[in-house]
Amino acid sequence: MISLFQLYRINRNYQYLYSVGAVLLVAGSCFIFSSLIDYHIVAFFLLVTVSLAAVSFDIKPVLVAALLSALLWDILFIPPRFTYVVTNPEDLVLLLMYFIIVLINAVLTYRIRQVELLARQRAEKGREVHLYNTILNSLSHELRTPIATIVGATDNLLDNKDTLSTENKSILLQEISHAAERLNLQVENLLNMSRIQSGQLKPKPDWLDLQELVYGLVKKLQDTHPAKRIEFLLSPDLPFVQLDKGMLEQILFNLLSNALVHTPERINVIVSCTYTSGWLECRVEDSGTGFPLEEQQKVFDRFYRITGTKGTGTGLGLSIVKGFTEAMGGEVLLTDSNLGGALFIIKIPAVAAAKMSSNE
Repeated sequence: MISLFQLYRINRNYQYLYSVGAVLLVAGSCFIFSSLIDYHIVAFFLLVTVSLAAVSFDIKPVLVAALLSALLWDILFIPPRFTYVVTNPEDLVLLLMYFIIVLINAVLTYRIRQVELLARQRAEKGREVHLYNTILNSLSHELRTPIATIVGATDNLLDNKDTLSTENKSILLQEISHAAERLNLQVENLLNMSRIQSGQLKPKPDWLDLQELVYGLVKKLQDTHPAKRIEFLLSPDLPFVQLDKGMLEQILFNLLSNALVHTPERINVIVSCTYTSGWLECRVEDSGTGFPLEEQQKVFDRFYRITGTKGTGTGLGLSIVKGFTEAMGGEVLLTDSNLGGALFIIKIPAVAAAKMSSNE
């Protein structure tokens, strides 16, 4: 449905056409039934018409409509009709009052709308400043930490290369590797969000093996989170599906990583996939504390972080999940898991490969 503020953006020439046309239509309709409608009542109909124009259009077309309505009321309805002359002093006062009221109403309505528009712009600017500060605060921590780790470990290796044991060198190299992966993840998240916001995100479907994809993700994440157990439940007859592998992999990675990072130690994380009637459904659930009900719809917003959370992150992971899922024509749902934590359900339409018969 088109809002009145959207009507305000209509070309000025069309605003004149619509406002004048509305006044002519109302005046003409009242004139047809003038034998049934008192001419004083017609003034109210015309006043309402101009008021609606004032809410919808710029001030100049509204002033033209206001002047036209007064003239039409005078010529077509106020006795004697079809003349500019008003013989009754009471009618003359009413005509003057009508003209003043309709002008004041038009100007005041326009000014009120301008104030509301300015308030909206200020609020939008405030949100942009808040978003900008959020980005800086998130990135200043999320990028500084892995960089500091890489620099510190590298300096340690260079300054003490002759005294460090092989085991210590291996530990430092692992720290550098993990920090580099974390840094790369944040950069990838920013690039992915930029692609989503620019509307340049276009899936590139290809055949993929879900068993292999999920197994690789679980192994990679399990190595970096040994204190938590990831279980994957995939049907043995799960077919090959035609989807964008990079997008689906990023979706599952972000969901699994989110479950591992933002949940207590010694919790279980389960990922499962099923394919039914042209739809691939993937579920990621955990036995953690879950999400507050009032914040479950907000977690997919950019840079949003749960109130009181102690976890780190830029707040982009779940918004990327939603963006990638919708780019492939699917939907994402967050609800409570039977395990006590959160349950993310991803549904994506996908073409499945035909099953090979046992005789082939």
